[in-house]
Amino acid sequence: MNKIAIIGLGYVGLPLARLFATKYPVVGFDINQKRIEELKQGKDFTLEVEDEILQKVIVQSNPFLSDNTGLYCSNNLDEIKEANYYVITVPTPVDKHNRPDLTPLYKASETVGKVLKKGDVVIYESTVFPGATEEECIPVLEKVSGLKFNVDFFAGYSPERINPGDKEHTVEKILKVTSGSTPEIGEKVDALYKSIITAGTHLAPTIKVAEAAKVIENSQRDINIAFVNELAKIFNILDIDTHAVLEAAGTKWNFLPFKPGLVGGHCIGVDPYYLAQKAQEHGYHPEIILAGRRLNDSMGEYVAAQVVKLMIKKGITVKGASLLLLGVTFKENCPDVRNTKIVDVVKALEDYGIQVTIFDPWANPAEVKHEYNLVCHNELVSGSKYDSIVLGVSHKEFLNLDLEPLKKENAVVYDVKGIVKGSDAKL
Repeated sequence: MNKIAIIGLGYVGLPLARLFATKYPVVGFDINQKRIEELKQGKDFTLEVEDEILQKVIVQSNPFLSDNTGLYCSNNLDEIKEANYYVITVPTPVDKHNRPDLTPLYKASETVGKVLKKGDVVIYESTVFPGATEEECIPVLEKVSGLKFNVDFFAGYSPERINPGDKEHTVEKILKVTSGSTPEIGEKVDALYKSIITAGTHLAPTIKVAEAAKVIENSQRDINIAFVNELAKIFNILDIDTHAVLEAAGTKWNFLPFKPGLVGGHCIGVDPYYLAQKAQEHGYHPEIILAGRRLNDSMGEYVAAQVVKLMIKKGITVKGASLLLLGVTFKENCPDVRNTKIVDVVKALEDYGIQVTIFDPWANPAEVKHEYNLVCHNELVSGSKYDSIVLGVSHKEFLNLDLEPLKKENAVVYDVKGIVKGSDAKL
């Protein structure tokens, strides 16, 4: 019987573990003890898996010992050693210089290498550059385990397609790309995923093809958003409503409906750097990919500058002015603050001497403080009024929020997402 160990129980690993656990014995492994205890109680702070659904599969004893279905969560390495499939779902971030940081991937590979046995299959889901699985991860598995790749153990790659906060396109409803280190293993990996993914699977011919397919998905989105961000800058100069232009252009059947915005998160704002790094290692300097990244990374300072210009036009003294920022997560209706570009707006505003108050009902204030050293409020400060209000994230709680009681006389309202009626300006 297939016994599956999921390494990393975050936004990607937990939904996958929950789904596998409906048909197989699954042990979810994570080094975060607090996370393990929370999941054992059937609670998920990421909100990716509803508590009621999670509690249906959570078990309190290792299902590998009984061959029963269910998800058991642990940080004890001994409890995953009976698995025959190891699925690695750890983050793949970039460092402060935007260079790929494979440290989590190396450490996860070391962990699996300690328990790897003959015949086992290790599947990677983390987004990487083409070649990373076989060139970076497999050597770690071989060194730690003492086993030989494609003789004693095998590998697969099936890129994650999780969309945080999206309750419609859940993991089983998104077609899954699969691959294996040999044709036979590719078929086995594909069959494993096909057994739980109702949307179906696509078996890629090689691991490198599957890796490349994943990394260009988000690079493509990044470039398209960069294009409309540049349009927004141009149309702002020309005093034309960008959203009205996009609505008009969108009446053509093949026009792609991208909108301007701040591009953050753990995928779109990161993955293009992985592809760019690999290209540069082989002597090619990617022009369009890096141009898109530069433009999108500049949008935080652009938003801040536009807000300050509006304040000056209204006669508001910028230094010492109060500003309410609505939203700090990287996207709407989601608590994920990883690589949020709202932080760039905050830093730029503070450089102007503006006092920024952050209100976000979804974000964890402790996490925001830890990650960015910023204070975040889950509730509005009673009675407070502000010189400026910036809507940064279109949480559902903000769609009908009455801003009038929050505004000082002549206050500026700037709308990054294009949802606020009567705003002074939109991105």
